[in-house]
Amino acid sequence: LVVSYCHPRKARFMPVSMYTISIPVFIQHLNGLNNVLDKAAAWASTRKVNEADLLNMRLSPDMFNLARQVRAATDHAANAAGRLAGKELLKFANDETTIAQLKDRIAKTIDYLKNVKQSEIDGTEGKDISITFPSGQTRQFTGQSLLLGNSLPNFWFHITTAYDIVRQCGVEIGKRDFMGTPPAS
Repeated sequence: LVVSYCHPRKARFMPVSMYTISIPVFIQHLNGLNNVLDKAAAWASTRKVNEADLLNMRLSPDMFNLARQVRAATDHAANAAGRLAGKELLKFANDETTIAQLKDRIAKTIDYLKNVKQSEIDGTEGKDISITFPSGQTRQFTGQSLLLGNSLPNFWFHITTAYDIVRQCGVEIGKRDFMGTPPAS
């Protein structure tokens, strides 16, 4: 990938790798989500809020609940990495009913992502990737269109929505919690 940015005197182009814009970003924000869930658990415990009720909260009746938002975020991160790297996809039972179980799912996703090498992701921009959805519909992607047009937008949506549900419940979290700790350069 090549990203351009404007400079007062001339445009510059900067190469950006598929790995750099995916794996470290996924890990950073999954760690942030993990910390948001820690704060949600502490908040629920202090206020005697049933954890199941918290995990079933949603922003709107037609949206996924908190537990499903976390599942979707981990799925989009792990599936993008697996498809780009040509690895077996990470499988979950999708039956988490506690914050501890969701945190374990996040930890397993981060471990999976940490085992993806940069050499397995970089250069996959033009890789042909076919995905068959649960509906049976098949969709064709290139590595770049999968990452930039599908996986990252979906990841951001579900991470943000999970954060928003927790914040809407009254848990005192802010942008720093959402951001997590940026990777070392």
